[in-house]
Amino acid sequence: MNISKSKKTQKLNKKKANQYLSELEIEKNHNFILTLVQNLERIIRGKRETIELLLTGLLAGGHILIEDVPGLGKTTLAKALAHLIGMKKRGKPVIFKRIQFTPDLLPYDITGVDIFDPKKNSFVFLPGPAFSNILLADEINRTTPKVQSALLEVMAENQITVGNITHKVDPLFFVIATQNPVETEGTYPLPLAQIDRFLMKISIGYPALEEEIDIVKEDPAFTIMPKIQPICGKSDILKLQKDVRNIYCDDRLARVIVVIVSETRKHRGIELGASPRAGLMLIKAARALALVRGRGYVIDQDIVELAPHVVAHRLRLKTFKLNPDDLIREITLDALSKIKY
Repeated sequence: MNISKSKKTQKLNKKKANQYLSELEIEKNHNFILTLVQNLERIIRGKRETIELLLTGLLAGGHILIEDVPGLGKTTLAKALAHLIGMKKRGKPVIFKRIQFTPDLLPYDITGVDIFDPKKNSFVFLPGPAFSNILLADEINRTTPKVQSALLEVMAENQITVGNITHKVDPLFFVIATQNPVETEGTYPLPLAQIDRFLMKISIGYPALEEEIDIVKEDPAFTIMPKIQPICGKSDILKLQKDVRNIYCDDRLARVIVVIVSETRKHRGIELGASPRAGLMLIKAARALALVRGRGYVIDQDIVELAPHVVAHRLRLKTFKLNPDDLIREITLDALSKIKY
């Protein structure tokens, strides 16, 4: 790829981006997002990239699947995010619910159920934990596919149908699901229809030595978390989600995204490639990451960073010997190298 031409293209993109969002708006949004990142870093040490990816998922209006071993802060990260967002600015935090997925869980344990009220002599709907703003679906692969699928409608359409009645959930609805990749006993792998609803699959990973020393000494989840107060209202997050749609993406990069998804259907090592939804999710995530990084336009590197997180988990490979992340990264770099500037 010609670097000098790429820089010229970035300048052109910046000029076009200002037609969508002004530089002042972009800077204001970036400073606000940076404050969120810094507050989350007080709890989750040394994981700036993971935090940025989590916020990217939130601002893109998607949902996040965190796959990692126990004890790395998956639950703490979700709780910390909920603590920082208020129902109103400086008000009480948004509604945070946690579901511990187990083999005996039932669909109505998630969605809610109609119960008979003898006083009213009629059935009354009792909302389940899915009627929240931030929902932590802990160890989602420990329950049956029937229960897992109870989240499908609400994740895709922000609504829940119980009986013949459809109930709308709050516009700010964000699912953070976790699963343990090591243990397989007593687990039910997520069906592709379910896993396809997650915008990204990310991991936290072990902390570096110095960060782990700080964690052991300070125990931030115990000492700092209770003191965290909301720094914004949910209306601020909804505004950012709206602004993400106005982030400029060059037609050539949009074409690259489609090529990446299309190539997954032709690769000899892939049994089932990605659907067009993968492309839609990738361009949304790229726009959101651009805003998180303080830009009004998408660049090549956004796609390189995000493609493995957005596309890889949607594939079914022919052999376990292939690494889906490496495969998508290779396809992405190849597609980008063919751009004509």
